[in-house]
Amino acid sequence: MGAGRESGPHAWLSSNAVRSTARAVVIGGGVGGASILYWLARLGWTDTVLVERARVTSGSTFHSAGLVGQLRGSLSLTQMMMNSVDLYRKLGEEVGLETGWHEVGSLRLGSSQERMEELSRQAGWAKTFGLPLELVSAEEAQSMFPPMSTDGVLGAAYLPTDGYIDPSQLTLALVEGARRRGAEICEDTRVTAIETAQGHIKRVVTDKGPIETDLVVNAGGMFATEIGRLVGVTVPLIPMAHEYLITTPSGLPRDMPTMRDPSLLVYYRPESGGLIMGGYERDPAPWSLDGIPKDFNGKLLEPDWDRFEPLMTNAIVRTPSLKDANVVRLVNGPEAFTPDGEFILGPTEVRGFWVAAGFCAHGLAGAGGMGRLVAEWIVDGRPHLDAWEMDSRRFGRHYISREYTLARTREVYSTYYDVKYPGHERSAGRPLRLSPAYPRLNELGAAFGEKSGWERANWFEPNAARGDESLRPRGWAGRLWSPAIGAEHRACRETAALFDFTSFAKIEVRGAGAAAFLERLSDNRVARAVGALTYTQMLNDAGGIECDFTITRLADDRFRIVTGTAFGQHDLFWIRDHIPDDGSVQVEDVTSSLACIGLWGTAAR
Repeated sequence: MGAGRESGPHAWLSSNAVRSTARAVVIGGGVGGASILYWLARLGWTDTVLVERARVTSGSTFHSAGLVGQLRGSLSLTQMMMNSVDLYRKLGEEVGLETGWHEVGSLRLGSSQERMEELSRQAGWAKTFGLPLELVSAEEAQSMFPPMSTDGVLGAAYLPTDGYIDPSQLTLALVEGARRRGAEICEDTRVTAIETAQGHIKRVVTDKGPIETDLVVNAGGMFATEIGRLVGVTVPLIPMAHEYLITTPSGLPRDMPTMRDPSLLVYYRPESGGLIMGGYERDPAPWSLDGIPKDFNGKLLEPDWDRFEPLMTNAIVRTPSLKDANVVRLVNGPEAFTPDGEFILGPTEVRGFWVAAGFCAHGLAGAGGMGRLVAEWIVDGRPHLDAWEMDSRRFGRHYISREYTLARTREVYSTYYDVKYPGHERSAGRPLRLSPAYPRLNELGAAFGEKSGWERANWFEPNAARGDESLRPRGWAGRLWSPAIGAEHRACRETAALFDFTSFAKIEVRGAGAAAFLERLSDNRVARAVGALTYTQMLNDAGGIECDFTITRLADDRFRIVTGTAFGQHDLFWIRDHIPDDGSVQVEDVTSSLACIGLWGTAAR
């Protein structure tokens, strides 16, 4: 199967016994774990071990469709994907193995005016990265992808440096690159326990023996949640059944670009003179919520033609020849999705326990760059890109709820191809966390947004009558907007306004060593008189900002930190990660026990 060959024996990778010590242990032999192992070795960490419960690629990797698109919605994500392509161009020659990289380009169709506006914005965005994306006509797109019907297509975006790759060949090339530098790969090796001491990783226990180590990377793919539980870390992801079909060769050009029609929810790529076609249905199918079977290795799920039928109907609209095509196989395999559709990367509250999972069906596109980012983060103490949108610490404790995680993840999957306008708010799983003021705010007509599970008033719709509709932004920015915003802004500037900041994260630091501890971590003087409030940052060893908040001294040995809603877990972990081991400092998250009200404006005093 060209879209990912099922994993076979790799005796040249395996080890009958694990080494007793390692600088780092990577758990999971998919493309993500292989990339991290490869980049750690490239950066000089060669005393490393990858342990895989079955065979390399036997989780979700082997059945990936393998599309590689570079342009994303943020600078860091786009750069990460570009780094992947840069690696894929060179890796095969470096290790002497085929990777299956095909730089055939990609087409993204615009089948409505809003889609064309989206593509125009993407064309401008691509220029900032030097990506040669160009807008082409429907006819030009058809000349590149002959089976495509131009009906309803207004135009397309074409990026010649995109492509697709064979997931199994890529993974084997990555582990070979790591092995040549001294890393060890142990297949058929199951992790049975991960031992800690005083919140630090100490040992990985496998069915082939223990490995003493200070650092573990959980790259377990759809198994990452179960691996996280071994050390009490929540990894919020859900395996989702994802389907695509493969047709028999029919003489189609093998160098056709990949193609996506987001309005019809489908994607395509060439496959040996035929096609691969898949998509993201509106009614997704979460899989194995009660636990993944222990023997689920190198396996697929049963084809679900009923669930796939709406995508097939859409695909025939865009590629009518599919109606009479011979289908080799309908591939149905589980892919790990996260509640916000982005990777889960980085350190956790257990020192030395890292996560690299939840690749949301675009792991092949990001694997090369992701491995580099995580490896540099481990080796240098920080990533070379701003990784906040992928940082494992962005998820609050409310994601301990499996039901909430499931609701958000279903929404992410079912809206995968939707246009996301500025101000877009997700609706699944709401409301979850409410401030004491919520009933009154709701009564007053608040239009609520959500952040980190908290319901927060964005504006009050009754105030729209006091606003100026002519100020509505043109185009995208005006889709989710209200004249009330301007009216409330003016009221605050000219009089005063109350703000409900209960969602802001609140952390207490106390103990005999609290003052000295906060002085050491902060770049401002914070051990001031009792009652004093200080705005400060906390910096990493390179001088970069890790935290940005206010600290109030409540007593000689007690301080309260108030930080942004979304940064609560990150800041809490950062502070806890630096507390002394002598017990002189205690740190507690008190967010849910305290309300927070702000009074601002020229008449506030």
